[in-house]
Amino acid sequence: MGIKKTISRSIILAGAAFAALIGWAEMATTQEFVFRGSRAKAPSVDQYMKQAGPQTKEVPHGTLKIDGQPVNCGTRPTVLNPTFDSWGGAFPGFLILNTAKIQGLSTQVKLYIYSHECGHQFIGASETKADLFAIRRGVKWGWLDAQGMEEICTFISKLKGDAVHPPGPKRCKTMRAYYRELVNGSQRASSGMKPSTLGPSN
Repeated sequence: MGIKKTISRSIILAGAAFAALIGWAEMATTQEFVFRGSRAKAPSVDQYMKQAGPQTKEVPHGTLKIDGQPVNCGTRPTVLNPTFDSWGGAFPGFLILNTAKIQGLSTQVKLYIYSHECGHQFIGASETKADLFAIRRGVKWGWLDAQGMEEICTFISKLKGDAVHPPGPKRCKTMRAYYRELVNGSQRASSGMKPSTLGPSN
């Protein structure tokens, strides 16, 4: 009887583990998926790709280009998944980009999406901080200008809020204000004045 219980319990645990991996591969919201559980329970790149399917492709850090623009997120690779439910996602240690869903978006919006997901790697699950990380990186690295900021706002303002994402129009307002702060701060740099930031843009 004890042996049967042990075997049954093992089968249940194995099934739960498999279900969790399937959930990682498929889970996404209309906006993005960010893993919010324990890092120890997060899937590896290989685990994610195995469950997500053969359409996925890992791009090593330092080799990804978006519309010809080299991008990186420290030493983290990016998994390209054209069937992912959202534009992008983040797990501890790697990013996800839906290459099909971002087609048709402007280059600056694509770079914002990538940089937002990268931001989660450095600042955690906060959506607002990830937004500001992306804007700060865009200004610092020179790919974000006023037109791009408005393109990002047009893109994000269509999205509804949820339990973790503020409504799109609110995100636009926050990012636009921060963009202006950074740009004005750059213009004042010669006088020794510096803009406030959330930390390095990496």
